[in-house]
Amino acid sequence: MAKGIIVDLKIKSEIITKIRDEGMTVTEASTKYGVGRTAIYTWLRDGVVNTSTSLILENNRLKKENEQLYNLLGRATVEMKRLKK
Repeated sequence: MAKGIIVDLKIKSEIITKIRDEGMTVTEASTKYGVGRTAIYTWLRDGVVNTSTSLILENNRLKKENEQLYNLLGRATVEMKRLKK
């Protein structure tokens, strides 16, 4: 979205809900909705929808990190089993 465009509160709520409840990243939401990342971070910081969004963002970040670590662990396990044969 261009600078100075006012985003409807319903759209803001939808974006924040996607980030908060569905684990969408701010970058993904920014791309999908055409809203700048800075604007989304501002909404999160200012508590447009939820005052605990910083905890939610941290939780989402940790979930994604855990998923990446599980994937790495799985690949390492498969490689280790392959080398044992």
